[in-house]
Amino acid sequence: MGIVVVLAGLVCMTIGVGIFYYYQPSIEAGKKKLKWLLSANALSFMALMVMATIQAFTGLAFSEAAQTTAEVTSQSASGLGYIAAALSTGMATIGAGYAVGSVGSSALGAVSENPKILGKTLIFVGLAEGIAIYGLIISILILGNL
Repeated sequence: MGIVVVLAGLVCMTIGVGIFYYYQPSIEAGKKKLKWLLSANALSFMALMVMATIQAFTGLAFSEAAQTTAEVTSQSASGLGYIAAALSTGMATIGAGYAVGSVGSSALGAVSENPKILGKTLIFVGLAEGIAIYGLIISILILGNL
């Protein structure tokens, strides 16, 4: 429970620092500080996630003494299923965000030069958005099998 509170605080701090440096008058100095703070924040977030995962699995290991092997195995498998569902959705949305950002900016530049190709560029942006939907479908399939 304590790690969840620390992670929530870390996320709120990241948002606050980003807003603070976004409105700084010196943009270049703010960008350098913001880049350093975000990289340090991401590394600490990953370290806390590893600690939370270790804590979850060690709690499962300590509960083995009171339960049968079949119960522990089913709990372990369902826990890994939830992690797999979360990772499939999360990684797919990160990939979709990156794809929509790059395709969308390129499409905007192409449409500004030739407005006739708007329909074609919308197809590419829609394909990039489909990546997130595929990840969501996979996570629904995983959760349906648990």
